[in-house]
Amino acid sequence: MRLRNLVLATALVTAPAFAQDDSLAEPNAQGDLSVTIYNNNQALVQDVRQIGIAKGRSRVEFPDVSAMIRPETLSFAAPGTGIIEQNFDFDLLTPQKLMEKAIGQTVTLLRTNPATGQETRERAKVLSTAGGVVVQIGDRIEVLRDDGLPVRVIFDQVPPNLRARPTLSVTLESDRAGTRPASLRYLTPGLGWSADYVALYDEGKATVDMQGWVTLTNQTGTTFKQADTLLVAGNPSSNIQANQYGSQVYRGGRPMPPPPPPGKFVPGTETAARERLGDFYLYPIAGRTTIANNQTKQVSFLDVQGVPARKVYGRTVGWLSSEGQPVPVASQIAFKTSKDGGLGDALPAGTVRFYQRDKAGNPQFIGENGIGHTPMGSELTLSTGDAFDIYAQAEVESRQTITGAEWEKSARWRVIKNGQVVSQGEAERPKTFYRTTMRYTLTNAKAVPVDVELVQGGLDYGWWGNDFRVTSEDVPGEQLNMGNRKYVISVPANGKRVVRVTYETRY
Repeated sequence: MRLRNLVLATALVTAPAFAQDDSLAEPNAQGDLSVTIYNNNQALVQDVRQIGIAKGRSRVEFPDVSAMIRPETLSFAAPGTGIIEQNFDFDLLTPQKLMEKAIGQTVTLLRTNPATGQETRERAKVLSTAGGVVVQIGDRIEVLRDDGLPVRVIFDQVPPNLRARPTLSVTLESDRAGTRPASLRYLTPGLGWSADYVALYDEGKATVDMQGWVTLTNQTGTTFKQADTLLVAGNPSSNIQANQYGSQVYRGGRPMPPPPPPGKFVPGTETAARERLGDFYLYPIAGRTTIANNQTKQVSFLDVQGVPARKVYGRTVGWLSSEGQPVPVASQIAFKTSKDGGLGDALPAGTVRFYQRDKAGNPQFIGENGIGHTPMGSELTLSTGDAFDIYAQAEVESRQTITGAEWEKSARWRVIKNGQVVSQGEAERPKTFYRTTMRYTLTNAKAVPVDVELVQGGLDYGWWGNDFRVTSEDVPGEQLNMGNRKYVISVPANGKRVVRVTYETRY
């Protein structure tokens, strides 16, 4: 039986009784708070408090700091005062900690007979809390059972090294006595934010209405009351180490970015009309706000209607090979963040959730996708799911080996400078060439024709095989880069379209 289960099931059912501690009734001790929150689960807390400081050397306590404070980042400043030593007391007052600290001590067990309601008290010595609570009552040894029976554990006092609130204590050297402003500044994990977007897509009008929400989360163990809150869109490098609270460890800088989501992203080149800090955009929250512990808070920062958008059906084939069966194409929505004809703002990283109205006019969820930090002027094509009615299948219709002479027949150009060959080399292996005809079969069960953007990938196969040629194609293609060629294929309503492309390659 685990200690945590026992404590939560018994000691918390009827809260433990103990000698009254006036500190438990103290109001929040924070002062003038400013909180700057970054995307990488890190925040800067600046807290200015009015405190009385004695002349000479003294110890001052600062309760209500983050329970996940990084003590090594602390900066303290007060007029005429220097800091000698600092300590962070993170052993918080909880039922589990109370029981652990009571090992070797005597507590009172209050049991209630569920049939009669009669209460009995027994003094018990706590022997162990490893895997359960073992106590000695007189001459017998008992294990407190996690069976839901009404049992209260009454402690004589609160152990002196347990704190009701996360507390930072500092030893100061002051040249005078008196009350003055003392400024605390520290970094803490556990405070983070992300952006969430709600996009209502109108297929008939080819537009999207989008709302942007900042989602704040606080898992620091502390509530920050009436804080002046600033959000930074960006990931400053950090070297956060693991701590006793199990926070995520990032060593040597920022965490590895997630893989890019399905779709297309073309970064923009426009500057958003927002305040910047270095290379980061700032998103201040209007007015002061309380960020409660274990709370998720949302604040609106974007509301734009009628942004031009279009539906795109896309499919990427990764290699010149056959697929065993047809694959649904991706249903995508494309839009821009430009000032003219777009959202007109830089978008912080987050999740875009798309909705579309049904025939009754009710918005229905149709899919979601993630975006990274997106400059203004960017083009986004986000996948919302697989199209139900549209499939594509890529197959190798034929593949044959061709001779070097046949390969040369399809050569289109040579590079010569001033009448001389500018580069030459020796063959490292006999060259084998292939002529591959790919057959792409697309079907459409919709009552309207559709265009499918099909991309053939895998054409660039490294330094030894990056020479390829397209000798025949039913639909004109667009070379996106060395490895990818795009075809926009029109598929008739309730019909099928077969497109063939012949490639000559060195692999």
